[in-house]
Amino acid sequence: MQDQDIAEVLKRVKTIALVGASDNPGRPSHGVMAYLQAQGYQVTPVSPKLAGQTLLGQKVYAKLEDIPYPVDMVDVFRNAEAAYGVAQEAIAIGTKVLWLQIGVINEQAAVLAGDAGIKVIMDRCPKIEIPRLGLER
Repeated sequence: MQDQDIAEVLKRVKTIALVGASDNPGRPSHGVMAYLQAQGYQVTPVSPKLAGQTLLGQKVYAKLEDIPYPVDMVDVFRNAEAAYGVAQEAIAIGTKVLWLQIGVINEQAAVLAGDAGIKVIMDRCPKIEIPRLGLER
């Protein structure tokens, strides 16, 4: 995906479901969630282990389908094997963007989501892309 396309996604997105959220401040998903919140995004953490708890001021949901409002983007902090199942869930909730974090590379998930009309960004991190593209708020 070209820089212009990534920038357009980051400008349009308002709500993000962060799959693989962690309550450990040392984990990348925790830092990225805090950063995205600071950038003005509504970030909903998704983690079966933490479901029902509060993380960075937001209620944690067990799975995407439990989130009671539309989600523009699904940001995936899970291993590559899990990405296909997350792509299926993302399609089911009608999200517009599937973002697979650095190191999360699953071509089958990308094809599945792409065929369903979802924009796919793979092996990148919004916490890196936002400042690199001059989009910090």
